[in-house]
Amino acid sequence: MITLAQFVQKRRDDLGLSPKGLAMKCNLDVTLIEEIEAGKELFLPVTVRQNLAKGLRCNPEEIKKLEKDFDTHYLADGAILESLKELILNGAGGLKCPKCGAPLVTRIAKMYDLEDNLVLHPKAHCTKCVFQIH
Repeated sequence: MITLAQFVQKRRDDLGLSPKGLAMKCNLDVTLIEEIEAGKELFLPVTVRQNLAKGLRCNPEEIKKLEKDFDTHYLADGAILESLKELILNGAGGLKCPKCGAPLVTRIAKMYDLEDNLVLHPKAHCTKCVFQIH
């Protein structure tokens, strides 16, 4: 089965676009395109999916069916999730997935709010299962 990352890379290559060219065509940040193609983004917001589909000349449903579906019901109170977010923001390394115990790949996304204030947003994904913080 093809992954979301492989699908996006192949479609982009078939259209003769660079990651930057696709980003411009989709009106998305090139970093996001690179993260999708690297397998770091496994679940896309609807607007991102629609813009990406437009740029790749495909149906958004083709992209959606390749996204990872994940379930966080086992984190009922959210305490584990919030703890992980704080650890990521504080630069902790060696974090493990609360679902399967495999290593987490973490990063901090820098975003700006409507008043142009920098907002740091912790992100993570498991190296083995579908767990992610987005």
